Amino acid sequence: MIAGLNHRPATPNPERPPLRFRLLGQLAAETGHGPLALGSLKQRAVLAALLGHPNTLLSTDLLTEAVWEDEPPRSARKNLQVYVSGLRGALGAGRLVHRPGGYELHVADEELDTLRFAALVRSGREAAARQDDEQAGRLLGEALRLWAGPPLPELRHSSALRAVAERLTARYLAAVEDWAEVELRLGHAGRVAGALTDLTDRHPLRERLQAVHLLALHRAGRRAEALAAFAQLRQQLSRELGLSPGPELEACHRELLADRPTPPPPPAAARSGRTVLPPDTTAFTGREQQVAELVRAARRAERPVVLTGPIGVGKTALAIRAAHALRDDFPDGRLFIHLRDATGRAREPRAVAADLARLLATDTADPLQTWREWLAEHRALVVLDGASDDHTTHALLPPPGPAVALVTGRTPLPGLGATHRTDLAPFTLPEALALLSLLVGTHRVDAAPTAAERIVTACGLLPSAVRLAGYKLAALRHLPLDEFADRLTDPHRALDELAVGETRLRDRLDTQWHALTPDQRTTLTHLARHPWTPTFDLTHARHTLDLPPAPALAALEHLILAGVLLCPTEEAPAHIAHYSLPRLTHLHAHLQQPAPDRP
Repeated sequence: MIAGLNHRPATPNPERPPLRFRLLGQLAAETGHGPLALGSLKQRAVLAALLGHPNTLLSTDLLTEAVWEDEPPRSARKNLQVYVSGLRGALGAGRLVHRPGGYELHVADEELDTLRFAALVRSGREAAARQDDEQAGRLLGEALRLWAGPPLPELRHSSALRAVAERLTARYLAAVEDWAEVELRLGHAGRVAGALTDLTDRHPLRERLQAVHLLALHRAGRRAEALAAFAQLRQQLSRELGLSPGPELEACHRELLADRPTPPPPPAAARSGRTVLPPDTTAFTGREQQVAELVRAARRAERPVVLTGPIGVGKTALAIRAAHALRDDFPDGRLFIHLRDATGRAREPRAVAADLARLLATDTADPLQTWREWLAEHRALVVLDGASDDHTTHALLPPPGPAVALVTGRTPLPGLGATHRTDLAPFTLPEALALLSLLVGTHRVDAAPTAAERIVTACGLLPSAVRLAGYKLAALRHLPLDEFADRLTDPHRALDELAVGETRLRDRLDTQWHALTPDQRTTLTHLARHPWTPTFDLTHARHTLDLPPAPALAALEHLILAGVLLCPTEEAPAHIAHYSLPRLTHLHAHLQQPAPDRP
């Protein structure tokens, strides 16, 4: 994808010499005096990785991967410092800075071709959306003239840089499609037909590109050529992907058969790809920062974007909100796949495969292979909701290319090698009260603020639990908030109250419990024997578990990896780190303990 759509904007610095960087073609940098020598292949790889994420901190690990793949030498960090020093000498002081965890390259918008490209395309699409096609065509054409050939051809040995190049190519193709549709509306069919011939040969499975090319051929008086191209394309889609032509191609075919023009395609801002998303909930408050973070991450992702957190923390709702916000960034579609059922159990692989077949409208014997082939050619967002393990999830991830995966899961999923990772925490008290007010009415919450606080606190500040409580109170309008708060503070009644229809929080907690190993259950029940506290440390855990420090720490880490226990978000030594057991998980585990024998 085009880097820099989310970069932190940099302004020209009069103390830095003006430079021009190029990624849309062979990597290059030049001043007013001519091109710069960028050093060895590995040094250029470092620069390409930094330019792929301008004005953004890029971790040392990602830079190491860009240079050496999976086999860095023991001297990798020292060598990386040498390459950075060489780049500083070539580019000038103050432009490449070291920050905790990595490096950041400061580039002004006018200095980098991908940033200029993104700005021009964005302006062109805005012009098309307001039906100013003359202006849109001019801006999009100016953007396309920045393309100097396939990006980074000399650095394709690195999978990290290859992914950057493929995303740049996908952005370029989407801009070409936008330009072609604008030019077609302006009546320039011959120009479009000639410009797209080579691209359609190189990207035969990109349906939007093929559709506008067929329309251009027809309207340029080349109907027989267009019909032959459609027939060949239909055979190729069937043979290679097991797919029928999509709606755009079918509309083109109808125009060709009727031999009269149909209305031109709408502006790119008004069109959408193959989208299968749950509706965005209206009962959504807070999380603005996390939504923006996910959107930024998905726009520049080279590997999966991972969203993790405990049961009920609102991962699915957040992922759906972000996916709806990314409508214009994924023109080939946004697809949602449930990897768990309503009770939280992992779905059978055959059921997931059947979903893939329905999404692709195919009955192929190998929907998984067809799925990956389709994703390899389409700029689509895939939400994999409820991942339970790395192995199963890997099989559904898009291959390197234009598609991006947003994965949610309770467990940390360390094996996915995420581009970006968000560990979602429960609401703050004000956020939880805001959600309750949205559901039951501000007047009820304002009339009983103490009871409202008791309700959301008893829900563990978990969005899903607060939402269930709010739905119930909205239906039972006669029920005083303090009376409902009493129900939720009764440990033997609370989980049964957090249920609406077939949706029961207890079912999901039961599933989590049964997925734990016997040792993990033992650890959890021992922690739940003591009254719940927001956080605890290793000393508390040692006494509770009656274990020495090392085994106690190992037991806690096993629960963290199982997605049950929350760990600190910042680095901290084991003896001072604070851990958190979600309140409702604590309550559920407490109820699993056998009742004491009666005398």
